[in-house]
Amino acid sequence: MTNPETVEKLSVDLGERSYDIIIGTNLLDRAADYIKEILHHQRTIIVTDENVARHQLPRLEKSLRDGGIEFETIILPAGESTKSFAQLEKLCERLLEHRLERKDMIIAFGGGVIGDLTGFAASILRRGMDFIQIPTTLLSQVDSSVGGKTGINTGQGKNLVGSFHQPRLVLADVTTLDTLPARQVLAGYAEVVKYGLIGDRDFFLWLERNGRDLINGDRQKQIHAIKTSCTAKARIVAEDEKETGRRALLNLGHTFGHAIEAECGYNDTIFHGEAVAIGMVMAFDLSVKMGLCPEQDAARVSAHLVSINLPVRLTGTDHPVCNVKMTADRLMEHMAQDKKVADGTLTFVLASEIGKGFLTQDVDPDRVREILELSLY
Repeated sequence: MTNPETVEKLSVDLGERSYDIIIGTNLLDRAADYIKEILHHQRTIIVTDENVARHQLPRLEKSLRDGGIEFETIILPAGESTKSFAQLEKLCERLLEHRLERKDMIIAFGGGVIGDLTGFAASILRRGMDFIQIPTTLLSQVDSSVGGKTGINTGQGKNLVGSFHQPRLVLADVTTLDTLPARQVLAGYAEVVKYGLIGDRDFFLWLERNGRDLINGDRQKQIHAIKTSCTAKARIVAEDEKETGRRALLNLGHTFGHAIEAECGYNDTIFHGEAVAIGMVMAFDLSVKMGLCPEQDAARVSAHLVSINLPVRLTGTDHPVCNVKMTADRLMEHMAQDKKVADGTLTFVLASEIGKGFLTQDVDPDRVREILELSLY
């Protein structure tokens, strides 16, 4: 185990909008020390959900109170369904009721749902307010809290309404992972694996050896994985903030995964990371079908995810994906709404091997349909 005061720091280099990512243990208990450095006024609003409020909110509130920072707290329902127009409207109204000024700070305290929704609200309130990300799930600590993607879901697809709005600070306290259900930690682990698959084979090999310890709570390995993931994402975001090119690599498995989530109705019968795990296996299988990737690499990806107890197929596993009877046609319809569609053609993230992801639009839709049908039957 690591020292209780272990802290790692890295930066997202975006010129005047650069910000730090702080990763460590017990950061919530001294959050005010970091937050005070960037506050214009010694007041803020915390936005969180019911689950985080129950388990972690007292720690953050005590730190702010002890640090002399005034605050109010808004608690929203937990779950993916909160990323909606209805909840966005309610959140904006409640934030305005607190008479926030443009230079006041909003704190997004929770997982990816709270981070995405709160960040989007911050981007449109007063034509743009500052916010801080304090991610409390593994998925949000390694991915969604970094890079400035914010948004909500619609019936047509995931994250189709949103904006790029960078946080001022990211505080990732690994001790918040202790109160997560095991399934939530596993869902976050899928995004960790993604970083190894798109650009860091050695990291994937490290995960094969250490992934189980990470999931079981080894602090040192959690911090190493989060730092490695965030370092990779920060480098890509600095090169391509608005996802006009290379940043789309971060969507490995997401085109398939988002379609699955949409068909399930964005409910917790399937978590985002679970859908991404299935999607990454589909992406590697598609790469093999197209003659681009060795079959043994696709098999190795699937075997690792299975060993960790993540789903890799839509049916025929011990993981009931959702209670919807899916079809390849319906999933293809959702994929046509993907944000990476340009000139009517969908850009896919594929791989030539583990650790070498690439982007292509040269994909036969019949091959995609074949991969979907193989996963379904």
